[in-house]
Amino acid sequence: MPPELDPVIHHPTRLAMTAFLAGCAEAEFAALREYCQVSDASVSRIATALEEAGYVKIRKGAVGRRPRTWLSLTSAGRTALRRHLAALQAIAEAAQAAGAEASDDAVAVSPRCPRPPPSS
Repeated sequence: MPPELDPVIHHPTRLAMTAFLAGCAEAEFAALREYCQVSDASVSRIATALEEAGYVKIRKGAVGRRPRTWLSLTSAGRTALRRHLAALQAIAEAAQAAGAEASDDAVAVSPRCPRPPPSS
Protein backbone atom coordinates (compact mmCIF):
# COMPACT_ATOMS: atom_id res chain seq x y z
CA MET A 1 0.00 0.00 0.00
CA PRO A 2 1.46 3.41 -0.95
CA PRO A 3 2.10 6.00 1.76
CA GLU A 4 -0.87 8.21 2.57
CA LEU A 5 -1.05 11.98 2.42
CA ASP A 6 -1.36 13.63 5.81
CA PRO A 7 -4.70 15.49 5.95
CA VAL A 8 -3.38 17.83 8.66
CA ILE A 9 -0.60 19.26 6.46
CA HIS A 10 -2.05 18.61 3.01
CA HIS A 11 -3.37 22.15 2.49
CA PRO A 12 -0.74 24.23 0.65
CA THR A 13 -0.39 26.88 3.38
CA ARG A 14 -0.08 24.27 6.13
CA LEU A 15 2.48 22.41 4.04
CA ALA A 16 4.43 25.61 3.41
CA MET A 17 4.45 26.49 7.11
CA THR A 18 5.53 22.98 8.10
CA ALA A 19 8.29 22.92 5.49
CA PHE A 20 9.48 26.41 6.53
CA LEU A 21 9.66 25.30 10.17
CA ALA A 22 11.58 22.16 9.14
CA GLY A 23 14.34 24.45 7.89
CA CYS A 24 14.94 26.18 11.21
CA ALA A 25 15.01 25.48 14.93
CA GLU A 26 12.34 28.10 15.62
CA ALA A 27 10.63 30.87 13.67
CA GLU A 28 8.93 34.05 14.75
CA PHE A 29 5.25 34.40 13.91
CA ALA A 30 5.92 37.38 11.62
CA ALA A 31 8.50 35.43 9.60
CA LEU A 32 5.95 32.70 8.90
CA ARG A 33 3.30 35.26 8.00
CA GLU A 34 5.64 36.98 5.55
CA TYR A 35 6.87 33.74 4.00
CA CYS A 36 3.37 32.30 3.52
CA GLN A 37 1.90 35.68 2.55
CA VAL A 38 -1.22 35.20 4.67
CA SER A 39 -2.94 37.20 7.39
CA ASP A 40 -2.18 37.07 11.10
CA ALA A 41 -5.52 35.31 11.60
CA SER A 42 -4.59 32.60 9.08
CA VAL A 43 -1.20 31.97 10.66
CA SER A 44 -2.81 31.83 14.08
CA ARG A 45 -5.55 29.43 12.96
CA ILE A 46 -3.12 27.14 11.11
CA ALA A 47 -0.58 27.20 13.96
CA THR A 48 -3.31 26.20 16.42
CA ALA A 49 -4.42 23.31 14.20
CA LEU A 50 -0.82 22.12 13.81
CA GLU A 51 -0.26 22.44 17.55
CA GLU A 52 -3.41 20.41 18.28
CA ALA A 53 -2.10 17.69 15.96
CA GLY A 54 1.18 17.68 17.88
CA TYR A 55 3.18 18.92 14.89
CA VAL A 56 4.08 22.39 16.16
CA LYS A 57 5.11 23.86 19.48
CA ILE A 58 4.07 27.45 20.15
CA ARG A 59 6.11 29.57 22.56
CA LYS A 60 5.05 33.01 23.68
CA GLY A 61 7.35 35.62 25.16
CA ALA A 62 8.46 39.18 24.76
CA VAL A 63 11.28 41.14 23.22
CA GLY A 64 11.54 44.19 25.39
CA ARG A 65 7.95 45.15 26.00
CA ARG A 66 6.66 43.73 22.73
CA PRO A 67 4.91 40.35 22.84
CA ARG A 68 6.25 37.74 20.42
CA THR A 69 5.24 34.25 19.36
CA TRP A 70 7.69 31.63 18.13
CA LEU A 71 6.85 28.33 16.48
CA SER A 72 8.90 25.19 16.08
CA LEU A 73 8.28 21.85 14.44
CA THR A 74 8.08 18.91 16.83
CA SER A 75 9.63 15.53 16.08
CA ALA A 76 6.11 14.28 15.24
CA GLY A 77 5.76 17.20 12.84
CA ARG A 78 9.08 16.39 11.17
CA THR A 79 8.03 12.75 10.78
CA ALA A 80 4.64 13.76 9.38
CA LEU A 81 6.26 16.12 6.87
CA ARG A 82 8.77 13.48 5.78
CA ARG A 83 5.97 10.91 5.27
CA HIS A 84 3.75 13.41 3.46
CA LEU A 85 6.55 14.35 1.07
CA ALA A 86 7.29 10.65 0.48
CA ALA A 87 3.61 10.10 -0.36
CA LEU A 88 3.63 13.01 -2.81
CA GLN A 89 6.79 11.65 -4.42
CA ALA A 90 5.24 8.16 -4.70
CA ILE A 91 2.13 9.61 -6.35
CA ALA A 92 4.25 11.59 -8.84
CA GLU A 93 6.45 8.59 -9.65
CA ALA A 94 3.46 6.27 -10.11
CA ALA A 95 1.76 8.79 -12.40
CA GLN A 96 4.93 9.27 -14.46
CA ALA A 97 5.40 5.49 -14.77
CA ALA A 98 1.76 5.05 -15.81
CA GLY A 99 2.11 7.83 -18.38
CA ALA A 100 5.28 6.30 -19.77
CA GLU A 101 3.63 2.88 -19.96
CA ALA A 102 0.58 4.32 -21.71
CA SER A 103 2.88 6.14 -24.10
CA ASP A 104 4.87 2.94 -24.79
CA ASP A 105 1.63 1.04 -25.47
CA ALA A 106 0.47 3.74 -27.87
CA VAL A 107 3.76 4.22 -29.77
CA ALA A 108 2.50 2.29 -32.79
CA VAL A 109 -0.53 4.58 -32.98
CA SER A 110 0.86 7.87 -31.74
CA PRO A 111 4.23 9.07 -30.42
CA ARG A 112 2.55 10.92 -27.53
CA CYS A 113 0.36 9.88 -24.65
CA PRO A 114 -3.14 8.95 -25.72
CA ARG A 115 -5.75 11.59 -25.12
CA PRO A 116 -9.08 10.86 -23.53
CA PRO A 117 -12.04 10.74 -25.91
CA PRO A 118 -13.89 14.04 -26.33
CA SER A 119 -16.88 14.64 -24.11
CA SER A 120 -20.24 14.67 -25.80
